[in-house]
Amino acid sequence: MVVCIYIYRTLHLLTELALLPSMAKVYPQTPSSSSSSPSSSPYISSKQECFTIWMKSLVYNSHGCTTYNSNGEIVYRVDNYDKKCSSQVYLMDILGNVLFAIQRKKLSIFGCWDGYKWDFSKKQRWFRATRNRNTLHVDLGFDKKGYKIIGGKLGFKIVNLDQDGALVAEVKRKQTTTGIDLGSDVFMLTIEPNIDQSLIMAIIMVHGLIHRQL
Repeated sequence: MVVCIYIYRTLHLLTELALLPSMAKVYPQTPSSSSSSPSSSPYISSKQECFTIWMKSLVYNSHGCTTYNSNGEIVYRVDNYDKKCSSQVYLMDILGNVLFAIQRKKLSIFGCWDGYKWDFSKKQRWFRATRNRNTLHVDLGFDKKGYKIIGGKLGFKIVNLDQDGALVAEVKRKQTTTGIDLGSDVFMLTIEPNIDQSLIMAIIMVHGLIHRQL
């Protein structure tokens, strides 16, 4: 992990400059001010927030994902380097700090992923995502029913089973202002207020791994 972060920081400026033309197509067109409260977590907002997810790593010739906020700033990234759909994936912020570590459980029949806060060594499992055919259930523990993902590869919703299926977040293909899709690897993510956005991103990463998108 230390080596990965070192490589990322070393190549950060070069890769962003090299991919600048492509990044310009992905960035939101209209910047907006941040709505996070200074006294709250930087990953929780009192207002609905929109992000752009690009299923591409900024590290050259690598697999992963890059997420931008509504100001066009990179807020999350995953860099799998030369291995696609790795059994261990790290969701990081722009500085390379690990927010969630995701690990696939090999003995599961349909697919099971554990999400750890920060890293595996802490053993602070935050959620368990279990796939059963076309359904992905996210167990948050603490006697909660958790979240459920409804939809497929190119668009889905995350709902809260503890709140009668209330919408938590939605992912759909991103379009230009004229209604043209930006590509099968560019998505618009909308997260409802008072939701841990980093947790939602970690769950979306599991969904991406299932569908071999990163």
